[in-house]
Amino acid sequence: MSLFSLTQEIAIDLGTANTIIMVDDQVVVDEPSVVAISAADNKMVAVGRRAQQMIGKGGNIIRTVRPLRDGVIADFYACEMMIRGMIKMMPHQSRIFAPSIRMVVCIPSGSTEVEIRAVRDSSEHAGGRDVYMIYEPMAAAIGMGIDVESPEGCMVVDIGGGTTEIAVISLGGIVTNKSIKIAGDDFNADIVEYMGRMHNIRIDEPTAERIKIAVGSAIPELKEPLDDFIVVGPNKVTALPMQVPIGYQEIAHCLEKSIAKIENAILQALETTPPELYADIVKRGIWLTGGGALLHGLAERLTSKITIPFHVAEDPLHCVARGTGVALKNTQNFGFLIR
Repeated sequence: MSLFSLTQEIAIDLGTANTIIMVDDQVVVDEPSVVAISAADNKMVAVGRRAQQMIGKGGNIIRTVRPLRDGVIADFYACEMMIRGMIKMMPHQSRIFAPSIRMVVCIPSGSTEVEIRAVRDSSEHAGGRDVYMIYEPMAAAIGMGIDVESPEGCMVVDIGGGTTEIAVISLGGIVTNKSIKIAGDDFNADIVEYMGRMHNIRIDEPTAERIKIAVGSAIPELKEPLDDFIVVGPNKVTALPMQVPIGYQEIAHCLEKSIAKIENAILQALETTPPELYADIVKRGIWLTGGGALLHGLAERLTSKITIPFHVAEDPLHCVARGTGVALKNTQNFGFLIR
């Protein structure tokens, strides 16, 4: 953006787990989708990583809120504050005047009209003058460099924090899509429940997230085994401190049901795919993106179960944001953008 530009263009991947802001094809903000609010005056105390560090530590003084749940806005006021706070985190923000903002925001492909309106209203209240929206699977495909306007079909599976988006894309449109509320948050919940049931240790969501990143696996046998992760927490019965080593084989077992639901959703999307596009997908394979794509062994498991090659995107965490940034530069050419 020019120093004297009156309009700022930003692309926002408004995710359940993380929010990413891009300007001029560069990631300028990549922060957890968390906001900390003072209980006394209901004002924002912190946003992003600083707010995430306050989860479970604020008592009655500060409440931490994740404004998005299952891919949709659960707390309108907190979401507006979060977007405002993250826009202020962008470098080179002028303190003299605030330029008008033109933005493209990505949304789940299964969003209802009410949910789309909620995203639009939050974005406009946070300072957006021109607000466009794009479906996440479409943005992911663009971010991977796929020609979405080609007649050749491609399938994208975007495993985010709140939803898994499965879409078949051809001729600039989503031909078949399936959106399920099984994703990274459910993996965390599975780990919390498993640790309490099998090891009698009480942990919270941030610890479950660290376990998932360190030893998260979709299969019990990896080509390159992972070192055990030491979990520290209180005993559920005695409240005495415990240290429990957890291996990737156990995590593969505890995530089995959730991953099986994602498998079934992919098969359901394939069932409704036109035969010509199905043939293209078998030839080109299926692309995995989103944070869930980083789960060790996931592509191998899905390839084995569905017998179609699965590929993990080069940068799965930022694919959607990059695609949203490309769409921002071509709002006049992309007819699939929602205005």
